[in-house]
Amino acid sequence: MRSLQQFLDDYGESHRHPVNQWVHIACVPAILFSTLGLLWLVPIGRWLGLETGAAEWVNGATLLGVLAGLVYLRLSFGVLLMMVAWFALSVGGILAIQGAGWSLIWISLITWVASWAAQVWGHKVEGKKPSFIEDLVFLLIGPIFVTFEVAHKLGLRVPRPAGH
Repeated sequence: MRSLQQFLDDYGESHRHPVNQWVHIACVPAILFSTLGLLWLVPIGRWLGLETGAAEWVNGATLLGVLAGLVYLRLSFGVLLMMVAWFALSVGGILAIQGAGWSLIWISLITWVASWAAQVWGHKVEGKKPSFIEDLVFLLIGPIFVTFEVAHKLGLRVPRPAGH
């Protein structure tokens, strides 16, 4: 598997145009949130016959979170912690939507479709295909790249991954 820096460099190749960068800054978090929102509705815990309290937390989103966490840990412990924060914020939003009695499926679905449409447009502006066309792991790299891009745009110093 490539190093974190290799993934970021390769991802950056198709995300150089400022318009595409801003589209990604807005849409990658929305895609992450809405994907987790949709997967939250996949009741794996109930299918496994877990008790009600535990069953609520064993779903498609938490399963994806654990599996993605293994990839993030392999990249670096710092990346894992950063992505745990992204996941926690997303789960907080999911729980707030459910607590308000709003439709998680519709909010997530509309957000997901609109955000992906904007991403496709951003890549049209860029003139390059999305990175995940070559390697699906890039779907997990997007939030890392966006976090570093936002930090850079805010003038924050982001430590380079070890070994680079």
